[in-house]
Amino acid sequence: MTDRLNFDGVIVVGAGLAGLSAALAAAPRRVLLLSAAPLNEACSSAWAQGGLAVAMAADDSAALHAADTLAAGAGLCEPGAVDILTREGPAALIRLADLGAPFDRRPDGGFVQSLEAAHTRPRVARVGGDGAGRAIMLAVTAKARTSAHIEIREQVRVLALLPDAAGRIRGVLAQTAGRQVEITGAAVILATGGLGGLYAVTTNPTAVRGEGLALAALAGAEIVDPEFVQFHPTAIDVGADPAPLATEALRGEGAILVDREGRPFMAGYHPAAELAPRDVVARAIETERRAGRGAFLDARQAIGEHFPQEFPAVFAACMAAGLDPRRQPIPVAAAAHYHMGGVGTDADGRASLPGLFAAGECASTGVHGANRLASNSLLEAAVFGTRAGAAARDEAAPATAPLRAWAAPDLPPAALAALRAGMSRDCGVVRDAAGLGNLIGWLDALDAAHGRALPLVAARLVAEAALARRESRGGHFRADFPQTDAEGRHTRIVRKARQLQEEAA
Repeated sequence: MTDRLNFDGVIVVGAGLAGLSAALAAAPRRVLLLSAAPLNEACSSAWAQGGLAVAMAADDSAALHAADTLAAGAGLCEPGAVDILTREGPAALIRLADLGAPFDRRPDGGFVQSLEAAHTRPRVARVGGDGAGRAIMLAVTAKARTSAHIEIREQVRVLALLPDAAGRIRGVLAQTAGRQVEITGAAVILATGGLGGLYAVTTNPTAVRGEGLALAALAGAEIVDPEFVQFHPTAIDVGADPAPLATEALRGEGAILVDREGRPFMAGYHPAAELAPRDVVARAIETERRAGRGAFLDARQAIGEHFPQEFPAVFAACMAAGLDPRRQPIPVAAAAHYHMGGVGTDADGRASLPGLFAAGECASTGVHGANRLASNSLLEAAVFGTRAGAAARDEAAPATAPLRAWAAPDLPPAALAALRAGMSRDCGVVRDAAGLGNLIGWLDALDAAHGRALPLVAARLVAEAALARRESRGGHFRADFPQTDAEGRHTRIVRKARQLQEEAA
């Protein structure tokens, strides 16, 4: 038996920075915040080591930040969305600081800002060198918990979106304490994060598996550019799952990439060497590893004895694995890190289905294009999460009833492990038609054996779009199509919800 709850307000699914920003911005409208895990657990925002990329310095500007973002996005950024991101960035940073996020400050009170790859100016505001994500999330979570208009329910997993007969999203089908409940509201904001957990090597919480993307696709929403997955070049390769991250700021501070013999290799791949765009660095590391030469991040000269104070999270992860980065180069590997594609939205987070919004990594706002610029992700979550919450606040709940929903089945642990291995092997840093075709055929078999589980839906969206894109661009590299087409084009996928429901049944 399914319980029912009619909620007079906005339903937010996900409690990372985008979800919490949306919930706070929807005030004074009531908000029901649903989180599959306790707040700040299984949340990529809390794990972010970088910070917020914001043009604040005298020699910087929103226009320069936008230019760097557009260059990194490899022809697929939407200039209007990038303009919003970079113009509204300073206000977002100040808003988070006012909530209590303890950004590093200069003696004059200004923000300390660091250089990261593909930025032409130092503009990344940090906390304690590499602790921005967790510090920001603690401040925003504290504010959400004390906000009277927000009701937080943890350990609630959303199984489906609830459309009405006209296709408007009316709510969600959720599972909590072993029971299913249909929750209707004025609007639903998906803020469920990315899909790194679909890969065997990832820096994301392994529970983040593209489920929001799959929920939207199964409801018939437009999905944009799902093939673009960013692989962080420098995950710490010590066999941990998820892999600890060696933040890009280490290379910004002068750490170099070397092979097993201590020879630097990045200058042979790109003029910017260690500060090349992430996709270039990731492929270089993959090439060196496949050639048997290995890849290591050497920070002994650049950071050395200052490691514990300047990069405490990286230092702790290395020491826990029996590695002292003050004395030894850090073994690194490329790992699934960020999803540029997602649920297609406008500048206010509206998806293609009325009543549905998306924000953060599960959304495709147009700011990242084919390759996200470093430290633009937390900024996007704050800026566009706030915009989505403000827009959803004004949605009026219609009197329509939701249709009967189909609940996605669970994927058994062994099948999930096999899926992750297959995605890393065939849909990873380097792709080709043979591998992608093999992966899609294998997804067919998993569907037949286990039903249309949400991770399988998300994986199929990535794999089929990667096979269809017969070029290399940004985070998507095809060994059999290494050229980049003269004109960038988006992948846009819309399938009728009824067809998808029938396939899944």
